[in-house]
Amino acid sequence: MPHTLITQLRFARSEFVRCLEGISDEDARHRFMPMNCISWMVGHMAAQEQYYFVFFPQGKVPHPQLNKSVGFGHPATTPPLADMWQVWHDITAAADTFLDTLTTEQLLTHLEQGIKAFEDSLFGTVTKQMLEQSSVRSGENVGTRMQRTTYHYFFHTGEAHAIRQQLGHPDLPYFVGDMPDFEG
Repeated sequence: MPHTLITQLRFARSEFVRCLEGISDEDARHRFMPMNCISWMVGHMAAQEQYYFVFFPQGKVPHPQLNKSVGFGHPATTPPLADMWQVWHDITAAADTFLDTLTTEQLLTHLEQGIKAFEDSLFGTVTKQMLEQSSVRSGENVGTRMQRTTYHYFFHTGEAHAIRQQLGHPDLPYFVGDMPDFEG
């Protein structure tokens, strides 16, 4: 049985997907300034999962340009929704490969990757200080990163729901939806 944090992350993902059911590519690419568009949000969440749950624990970067196109601090983009969903599905499947192996003790660990892998990953600027090290250590432990990602999903679910309201979409779902009973 997965740890409660993994269950919560997967529930947050499912609410994000539920929020976006039935949205067209045109509407998903519409920007209400200063917000990003919905298709950007899908890719943005994939970028976070790629960094936290694929790169650091597995050393893989299935979509290396993703951070530059939808990452925090980069210029806004309006990518095609179908492309972003494909990337999101690819990355969350790869992330689940790691998440499915986690133990409670491992949630307290800080993951590391070699400096060359970090440099090749395109996740950020490699500083002179970093180059003097042999590896880059994650700034937060795995459990904190799971919580951060869960809360991040709910932030963007709310933002996407607000955008859909602005677009005049009728019959939007209520949040938070059906939840299984807590089993401790």
